[in-house]
Amino acid sequence: MTTTGTTLVIGATGTTGSRTAAQLTAAGHHVKAASRRATPVAGTEPVPFDWYDPATHTAALDGVDHVYLIPPLGDSDPLLPMLPFLHQARTAGVHRAVLLSSSAIPEGGPAVGKVHQSLPDLFDQWAVLRPSWFMQNFTGTHAHARSIRDEGVIWTATEGGPIGFVDAEDIAAVAVRALTDKQAPNTDLVLTGPEALGHDDIASIITEVTGRPVTHHRLSYEQLRERLKTQVPVEFASMLADMDRAIAEGAEDRTTDTVHRLTGRPPRTFRAFLEGEMRCSS
Repeated sequence: MTTTGTTLVIGATGTTGSRTAAQLTAAGHHVKAASRRATPVAGTEPVPFDWYDPATHTAALDGVDHVYLIPPLGDSDPLLPMLPFLHQARTAGVHRAVLLSSSAIPEGGPAVGKVHQSLPDLFDQWAVLRPSWFMQNFTGTHAHARSIRDEGVIWTATEGGPIGFVDAEDIAAVAVRALTDKQAPNTDLVLTGPEALGHDDIASIITEVTGRPVTHHRLSYEQLRERLKTQVPVEFASMLADMDRAIAEGAEDRTTDTVHRLTGRPPRTFRAFLEGEMRCSS
């Protein structure tokens, strides 16, 4: 691992951004932690940042040579606010950009897929992280976690489709390598955990580890889309429901060696993740 100057971590209070910032600072790197309210993040220099407020971009980029990009949440066309910033970043001296995308969205695909497509033309050093679904979706304030707590139910339209769920700590560990290794990946990286699990499997493991009965309730595509429309914008709800339908058809039935290959250690299993969460909360 080589030393960077300053890394701007966008979304530094979020699921992967907070972990990436923490791991970078632990390794001795200087981090600007960007969030809407410039929330203090231990060991970092907090800066205000809003994708939709270009007035916040210049100060955030000052002195930065690496950037970790989290697209604006819930925006079905993030290229619109992101592209001007990426051009500005290049002009300001950023030479390496690492973008968080999704295993479900290929280069040139919808939403962040268009940002992915633009990155190699803007930066000589780059990477696109395409993680599978987060293990953290079943904890904290996420929708699945809420329905597990409130109803003992996980609601999806994935049927029995398996997913290589991945721990956000492992995503952050890959992000740190992509940002700081002497040679940038200059490719997209599909990140998964060590096993592909269906939501029936997830419900069983949660039941076993926590002692609380949890079941997976299978919705139709239409039922899920209507449910999501009460939580997120209509276009985003449709896109999320489309992803569940793709999972049901086997689109996420895979595992990769990327985490192990880049970090030198195997990715965490869902059971180990959940047991760790239980220890932390006890």
